[in-house]
Amino acid sequence: MQNDLSMMRRVTSLPQAAGIGFKPQHFDDLLATDQPIGFIEVHAENYMGAGGPPHAMLSALHERFALSVHGVAMSIGSMQPLDRDHLACLKILCDRHQPESVSEHLAWSSHGDVYLNDLLPLPYTEETLEQVIAHVDQVQTALDREILLENPSTYLQFADSTIPEAQFLSEIARRTGCGLLLDVNNVFVQARNHGTSPEGYLSDFPLARVKQIHLAGHDVQSDETGAPLLIDAHGSPVAAAVWRLYERVITVTGPLPTLIEWDNDVPDFATLADEARAAGRILARAPQRQAASHVRPDPG
Repeated sequence: MQNDLSMMRRVTSLPQAAGIGFKPQHFDDLLATDQPIGFIEVHAENYMGAGGPPHAMLSALHERFALSVHGVAMSIGSMQPLDRDHLACLKILCDRHQPESVSEHLAWSSHGDVYLNDLLPLPYTEETLEQVIAHVDQVQTALDREILLENPSTYLQFADSTIPEAQFLSEIARRTGCGLLLDVNNVFVQARNHGTSPEGYLSDFPLARVKQIHLAGHDVQSDETGAPLLIDAHGSPVAAAVWRLYERVITVTGPLPTLIEWDNDVPDFATLADEARAAGRILARAPQRQAASHVRPDPG
């Protein structure tokens, strides 16, 4: 569905630095900080009201920091039509604040008039591929800008999936011209849950299409058999294994805009800033982006 008009759309332009998810309790800290925060990110749905303090704070912060708008409810992976009212609200938000980046999830979250408040997985088939491509194209056309699509964290696999996830995302990006948002924690979580290799997943991932990275913490729980089950909880520091995986990615891709996600049990600003500094140190060591676009599997 990509056409000549897609080449004229506004594209992602975040700095190749570490950013944090903005929480209102950190507003004063952000305005006062001398820490090198590269950008802030907000959930789109929290700013779809007409006005008031949320928009005033966002405008004030955007004068100082680049802005990423991250949607959680577009339901791009649904087999139903997109919610046109929701898309219209997203366009109003983007027109108002002119963010440097807009992203969404490869997931679905609504059925009919019911919103399920979760990011649910979809089977990777030719039918769902065509539907997601149509939805991404619809969103990009409505916004007149490139969007980034994020890889999911999953806890089950569909028996009728016929396309590997990395290939599925690669084909969406190729045919729509969208960019990709690589959530390294999601890669680690689903690899451990499904008994696969995160390095193997990344070896097939179209890293050349990645324009932003997310890092977050996860919880370790148990399933009904007592086996470990990792939950993408966004309520703790980034795990050491995820930092190592991130460094492997950045060594291949070169520096990329990297967000610290912390949405539950939100800590004080200093803790978030420390996590961002850790990402910044890895970014500072990274070589410039290479022509190669894959992470080699770990021989161990």
